[in-house]
Amino acid sequence: MGVVNVTPDSFSDGGLWFDEATAIRHGLELVEEGADLVDVGGESTRPGAARVSLEEELARVVPVIRALAGEGVAVSVDTMRAEVAKAAVEAGALLVNDVSGGLADPVMPQVVAATGVPYVVMHWRGHSHDMDKRAVYEDVVAEVCEELAKRVDFVLAEGVSESQIVLDPGLGFAKQTEHNWQLLAGMDRLHELGHPLIIGASRKRFLGRTLADQDGTPRPFSRSDDATLAVTALAARAGAWCVRVHRVGPNADAVRVAAAWKQGGDG
Repeated sequence: MGVVNVTPDSFSDGGLWFDEATAIRHGLELVEEGADLVDVGGESTRPGAARVSLEEELARVVPVIRALAGEGVAVSVDTMRAEVAKAAVEAGALLVNDVSGGLADPVMPQVVAATGVPYVVMHWRGHSHDMDKRAVYEDVVAEVCEELAKRVDFVLAEGVSESQIVLDPGLGFAKQTEHNWQLLAGMDRLHELGHPLIIGASRKRFLGRTLADQDGTPRPFSRSDDATLAVTALAARAGAWCVRVHRVGPNADAVRVAAAWKQGGDG
Protein backbone atom coordinates (compact mmCIF):
# COMPACT_ATOMS: atom_id res chain seq x y z
CA MET A 1 0.00 0.00 0.00
CA GLY A 2 1.56 3.25 -1.16
CA VAL A 3 0.74 6.49 0.66
CA VAL A 4 -0.58 9.66 -0.96
CA ASN A 5 -0.99 12.35 1.70
CA VAL A 6 -3.10 15.16 0.22
CA THR A 7 -2.20 17.31 3.21
CA PRO A 8 0.09 20.24 4.03
CA ASP A 9 1.14 18.82 7.41
CA SER A 10 1.65 15.04 7.37
CA PHE A 11 4.65 14.01 9.45
CA SER A 12 7.06 12.82 6.74
CA ASP A 13 5.94 14.37 3.46
CA GLY A 14 3.37 17.03 4.31
CA GLY A 15 2.83 19.38 1.38
CA LEU A 16 4.70 17.35 -1.23
CA TRP A 17 1.51 15.98 -2.79
CA PHE A 18 -0.96 18.62 -1.58
CA ASP A 19 -1.68 19.90 -5.09
CA GLU A 20 -4.35 17.74 -6.77
CA ALA A 21 -2.47 17.15 -10.01
CA THR A 22 0.73 16.34 -8.13
CA ALA A 23 -1.11 13.89 -5.87
CA ILE A 24 -2.62 12.11 -8.87
CA ARG A 25 0.74 11.88 -10.59
CA HIS A 26 2.36 10.54 -7.41
CA GLY A 27 -0.34 7.89 -7.07
CA LEU A 28 0.30 6.70 -10.61
CA GLU A 29 4.05 6.61 -9.91
CA LEU A 30 3.47 4.43 -6.85
CA VAL A 31 1.59 1.91 -8.98
CA GLU A 32 4.46 1.86 -11.47
CA GLU A 33 6.78 1.10 -8.54
CA GLY A 34 4.69 -1.89 -7.50
CA ALA A 35 1.90 -0.67 -5.21
CA ASP A 36 -1.13 -2.96 -5.08
CA LEU A 37 -3.15 -0.24 -3.33
CA VAL A 38 -2.80 3.54 -3.21
CA ASP A 39 -3.99 4.98 0.10
CA VAL A 40 -5.29 8.53 -0.28
CA GLY A 41 -5.73 10.61 2.87
CA GLY A 42 -6.73 14.21 3.43
CA GLU A 43 -6.21 14.56 7.17
CA SER A 44 -2.91 14.27 8.99
CA THR A 45 -2.87 11.92 11.97
CA ARG A 46 0.63 12.85 13.12
CA PRO A 47 0.98 13.44 16.88
CA GLY A 48 -0.45 16.83 17.79
CA ALA A 49 -2.27 17.36 14.50
CA ALA A 50 -5.52 19.32 14.49
CA ARG A 51 -8.52 18.00 12.57
CA VAL A 52 -9.64 19.53 9.28
CA SER A 53 -13.26 20.21 8.41
CA LEU A 54 -15.41 17.65 6.64
CA GLU A 55 -15.68 19.92 3.62
CA GLU A 56 -11.92 20.38 3.38
CA GLU A 57 -11.25 16.66 3.66
CA LEU A 58 -13.78 15.87 0.94
CA ALA A 59 -12.31 18.52 -1.34
CA ARG A 60 -8.82 17.10 -0.87
CA VAL A 61 -9.45 13.40 -1.42
CA VAL A 62 -12.48 12.84 -3.67
CA PRO A 63 -11.03 14.37 -6.90
CA VAL A 64 -7.77 12.46 -6.44
CA ILE A 65 -9.56 9.17 -5.79
CA ARG A 66 -11.87 9.66 -8.76
CA ALA A 67 -8.96 10.41 -11.08
CA LEU A 68 -6.82 7.48 -9.90
CA ALA A 69 -9.73 5.04 -10.01
CA GLY A 70 -10.47 6.29 -13.52
CA GLU A 71 -6.95 5.20 -14.46
CA GLY A 72 -7.62 1.70 -13.12
CA VAL A 73 -5.75 2.19 -9.85
CA ALA A 74 -6.90 0.21 -6.79
CA VAL A 75 -7.47 3.04 -4.32
CA SER A 76 -8.12 3.04 -0.59
CA VAL A 77 -9.26 6.03 1.43
CA ASP A 78 -7.61 6.91 4.73
CA THR A 79 -10.36 8.59 6.76
CA MET A 80 -12.12 8.57 10.12
CA ARG A 81 -15.32 10.10 8.74
CA ALA A 82 -18.24 8.06 7.44
CA GLU A 83 -19.29 10.76 4.98
CA VAL A 84 -15.82 10.85 3.47
CA ALA A 85 -15.71 7.05 3.26
CA LYS A 86 -19.08 6.97 1.48
CA ALA A 87 -18.07 9.67 -1.00
CA ALA A 88 -14.71 7.99 -1.59
CA VAL A 89 -16.27 4.61 -2.38
CA GLU A 90 -18.73 6.32 -4.72
CA ALA A 91 -15.69 7.91 -6.43
CA GLY A 92 -14.05 4.51 -6.86
CA ALA A 93 -12.24 3.61 -3.63
CA LEU A 94 -12.06 -0.14 -3.00
CA LEU A 95 -11.11 -0.12 0.70
CA VAL A 96 -11.72 2.09 3.74
CA ASN A 97 -8.74 2.57 6.06
CA ASP A 98 -10.07 3.94 9.36
CA VAL A 99 -7.31 4.64 11.87
CA SER A 100 -9.91 5.04 14.61
CA GLY A 101 -11.51 1.63 14.07
CA GLY A 102 -14.95 3.22 14.08
CA LEU A 103 -14.45 5.12 17.34
CA ALA A 104 -14.16 8.61 15.82
CA ASP A 105 -17.40 8.22 13.86
CA PRO A 106 -19.73 5.52 15.19
CA VAL A 107 -21.68 5.54 11.90
CA MET A 108 -18.61 4.41 9.96
CA PRO A 109 -19.17 0.62 10.33
CA GLN A 110 -22.73 0.92 9.02
CA VAL A 111 -21.56 2.90 6.01
CA VAL A 112 -18.75 0.42 5.27
CA ALA A 113 -21.15 -2.50 5.71
CA ALA A 114 -23.45 -0.99 3.09
CA THR A 115 -20.60 -0.57 0.60
CA GLY A 116 -19.24 -4.10 1.02
CA VAL A 117 -15.61 -2.98 0.64
CA PRO A 118 -12.80 -4.18 2.94
CA TYR A 119 -12.47 -2.23 6.17
CA VAL A 120 -9.18 -1.65 8.00
CA VAL A 121 -9.93 -1.46 11.73
CA MET A 122 -6.96 0.04 13.55
CA HIS A 123 -6.16 0.05 17.27
CA TRP A 124 -6.77 3.61 18.47
CA ARG A 125 -7.17 5.31 21.82
CA GLY A 126 -7.94 8.87 20.82
CA HIS A 127 -7.20 11.77 18.50
CA SER A 128 -3.71 12.96 17.65
CA HIS A 129 -3.70 16.00 19.92
CA ASP A 130 -3.40 13.89 23.08
CA MET A 131 -2.76 10.30 22.01
CA ASP A 132 0.73 10.17 23.53
CA LYS A 133 -0.84 10.53 26.99
CA ARG A 134 -2.79 7.34 26.35
CA ALA A 135 0.30 5.21 25.71
CA VAL A 136 0.08 3.38 29.04
CA TYR A 137 0.12 -0.43 29.05
CA GLU A 138 0.99 -3.31 31.35
CA ASP A 139 1.04 -5.83 28.48
CA VAL A 140 0.75 -3.96 25.20
CA VAL A 141 0.23 -7.02 23.01
CA ALA A 142 -2.50 -8.47 25.21
CA GLU A 143 -4.24 -5.12 25.61
CA VAL A 144 -4.11 -4.25 21.91
CA CYS A 145 -5.47 -7.69 21.04
CA GLU A 146 -8.27 -7.32 23.58
CA GLU A 147 -9.21 -3.83 22.39
CA LEU A 148 -9.10 -4.85 18.73
CA ALA A 149 -11.29 -7.86 19.47
CA LYS A 150 -13.86 -5.52 21.04
CA ARG A 151 -13.78 -3.31 17.95
CA VAL A 152 -14.30 -6.35 15.75
CA ASP A 153 -17.33 -7.35 17.82
CA PHE A 154 -18.70 -3.82 17.49
CA VAL A 155 -18.32 -3.52 13.72
CA LEU A 156 -19.75 -7.00 13.22
CA ALA A 157 -22.78 -6.01 15.27
CA GLU A 158 -23.16 -2.97 13.00
CA GLY A 159 -23.37 -5.16 9.91
CA VAL A 160 -19.77 -5.43 8.69
CA SER A 161 -19.00 -8.98 7.54
CA GLU A 162 -16.10 -11.09 8.80
CA SER A 163 -14.65 -11.16 5.28
CA GLN A 164 -14.44 -7.35 5.13
CA ILE A 165 -12.27 -6.89 8.21
CA VAL A 166 -8.53 -6.17 8.13
CA LEU A 167 -6.76 -5.33 11.41
CA ASP A 168 -3.99 -2.83 12.10
CA PRO A 169 -2.19 -2.75 15.49
CA GLY A 170 -1.73 1.01 15.12
CA LEU A 171 2.02 1.42 15.38
CA GLY A 172 2.80 4.91 16.65
CA PHE A 173 -0.75 5.65 17.73
CA ALA A 174 -0.77 5.92 21.53
CA LYS A 175 2.36 3.76 21.52
CA GLN A 176 5.84 4.48 22.79
CA THR A 177 8.92 3.08 21.03
CA GLU A 178 9.06 -0.11 23.08
CA HIS A 179 5.33 -0.74 22.56
CA ASN A 180 5.74 -0.73 18.78
CA TRP A 181 8.56 -3.26 18.88
CA GLN A 182 6.64 -5.50 21.26
CA LEU A 183 3.65 -5.48 18.90
CA LEU A 184 5.81 -6.36 15.92
CA ALA A 185 7.45 -9.17 17.87
CA GLY A 186 3.96 -10.32 18.92
CA MET A 187 2.45 -10.59 15.47
CA ASP A 188 1.68 -14.25 16.04
CA ARG A 189 -0.75 -13.23 18.79
CA LEU A 190 -2.31 -10.63 16.54
CA HIS A 191 -2.82 -13.32 13.90
CA GLU A 192 -4.86 -15.27 16.45
CA LEU A 193 -7.59 -12.63 16.07
CA GLY A 194 -8.34 -14.31 12.76
CA HIS A 195 -8.15 -11.41 10.31
CA PRO A 196 -5.55 -10.18 7.80
CA LEU A 197 -3.03 -7.75 9.26
CA ILE A 198 -1.75 -4.51 7.81
CA ILE A 199 1.47 -3.04 9.23
CA GLY A 200 2.22 0.67 8.98
CA ALA A 201 5.73 1.37 10.26
CA SER A 202 7.02 3.53 7.43
CA ARG A 203 9.14 6.47 8.63
CA LYS A 204 7.50 6.49 12.05
CA ARG A 205 9.07 8.11 15.10
CA PHE A 206 9.94 4.85 16.81
CA LEU A 207 12.33 3.97 13.99
CA GLY A 208 14.14 7.28 14.29
CA ARG A 209 14.34 6.93 18.06
CA THR A 210 15.67 3.39 17.84
CA LEU A 211 18.38 4.57 15.44
CA ALA A 212 19.18 7.77 17.36
CA ASP A 213 22.65 9.26 17.28
CA GLN A 214 25.00 8.73 20.23
CA ASP A 215 23.84 12.02 21.73
CA GLY A 216 20.24 10.81 21.61
CA THR A 217 19.15 12.84 18.58
CA PRO A 218 16.53 10.79 16.71
CA ARG A 219 17.21 9.99 13.10
CA PRO A 220 15.05 12.22 10.84
CA PHE A 221 12.12 10.76 8.91
CA SER A 222 13.99 11.14 5.64
CA ARG A 223 16.72 8.75 6.86
CA SER A 224 14.38 6.03 8.18
CA ASP A 225 13.65 4.35 4.85
CA ASP A 226 16.26 1.61 5.29
CA ALA A 227 14.82 0.77 8.71
CA THR A 228 11.37 0.70 7.13
CA LEU A 229 12.64 -1.86 4.61
CA ALA A 230 13.82 -4.10 7.43
CA VAL A 231 10.42 -3.93 9.15
CA THR A 232 8.67 -4.59 5.83
CA ALA A 233 10.69 -7.72 5.13
CA LEU A 234 10.25 -9.06 8.66
CA ALA A 235 6.53 -8.24 8.75
CA ALA A 236 5.97 -9.92 5.40
CA ARG A 237 7.89 -12.98 6.58
CA ALA A 238 5.71 -13.00 9.71
CA GLY A 239 2.56 -13.15 7.59
CA ALA A 240 1.40 -9.55 7.21
CA TRP A 241 -1.31 -9.19 4.57
CA CYS A 242 -0.09 -5.71 3.60
CA VAL A 243 2.48 -3.08 4.51
CA ARG A 244 1.69 0.63 4.23
CA VAL A 245 4.75 2.57 3.01
CA HIS A 246 5.90 5.87 1.56
CA ARG A 247 8.59 4.50 -0.82
CA VAL A 248 7.01 1.63 -2.70
CA GLY A 249 9.75 0.32 -5.00
CA PRO A 250 12.31 -0.89 -2.41
CA ASN A 251 9.56 -2.13 -0.09
CA ALA A 252 7.95 -4.12 -2.91
CA ASP A 253 11.36 -5.74 -3.43
CA ALA A 254 11.55 -6.53 0.29
CA VAL A 255 8.16 -8.24 0.17
CA ARG A 256 9.23 -10.31 -2.84
CA VAL A 257 12.42 -11.37 -1.06
CA ALA A 258 10.45 -12.36 2.04
CA ALA A 259 8.04 -14.36 -0.11
CA ALA A 260 10.92 -16.15 -1.83
CA TRP A 261 12.49 -16.92 1.55
CA LYS A 262 9.20 -18.37 2.82
CA GLN A 263 8.67 -20.36 -0.36
CA GLY A 264 12.19 -21.74 -0.09
CA GLY A 265 11.52 -22.84 3.47
CA ASP A 266 8.21 -24.43 2.52
CA GLY A 267 9.83 -26.22 -0.39
